[in-house]
Amino acid sequence: MPTTKKILMFLSSFLTSFGAFIVVCSMLGTQEWVSSRIAISDSSSNGSLIVTYGLFRGKSRQEFSHGLEESDKDFGVLEKLNTSSQRTLHLVTILFLVLSLCASLLSSGLTFYNSISNPYQTFLGPVGVYTWSGLGAFLIFVAMILFVGNTQSNHLSKELAQTLYPVYPAATYGGATHSYGYSFWLTLLVILLNVVTVVIIFFFQKARYQRKQEERKPMESAPRDGILF
Repeated sequence: MPTTKKILMFLSSFLTSFGAFIVVCSMLGTQEWVSSRIAISDSSSNGSLIVTYGLFRGKSRQEFSHGLEESDKDFGVLEKLNTSSQRTLHLVTILFLVLSLCASLLSSGLTFYNSISNPYQTFLGPVGVYTWSGLGAFLIFVAMILFVGNTQSNHLSKELAQTLYPVYPAATYGGATHSYGYSFWLTLLVILLNVVTVVIIFFFQKARYQRKQEERKPMESAPRDGILF
């Protein structure tokens, strides 16, 4: 049966790893990842297109100083992206997030299992927690980099705007500015929660090792005659 200290520490790491799982779920389900303002100017219209979207859904609106504005639009991100590098990178970003979700779920399962059992000598022990928590943090970091690269370098927002408003030729589109929303910045919270999970287990193992070392010292310092006796 695990000690009270072990139960408390592994339950704490269960809360942080399961928290990472919940946060990734919310990231997948919300659409406040990025809001892009794209300048547009032609003979009849002058202003900006504002495109706000997440991984699956988004919305857009127009802000013109002059010209006829269309009504706001809701759209599916993958539906509006053609078969291109933007679509591929967006799908890879979603894949990495789903994998990070699975890693966080496995980590939370292992931490809970360790709070009620003692599988130290197997991959179900702390080694498994280190592996899945570290993998979850790495995958979410890669997903964050891929999303920023797709938005900044691959002009994902402009591609969506051109698909949503085909009436405007490509030459009328100007520069784009991007503002990342809370859904995007939650990636840092997921990384932090995974790191905290690893740190809790690391300090527990360190304390356990020190305790074992202290238990060995009386035996090592005892006289040989006493040991033989």
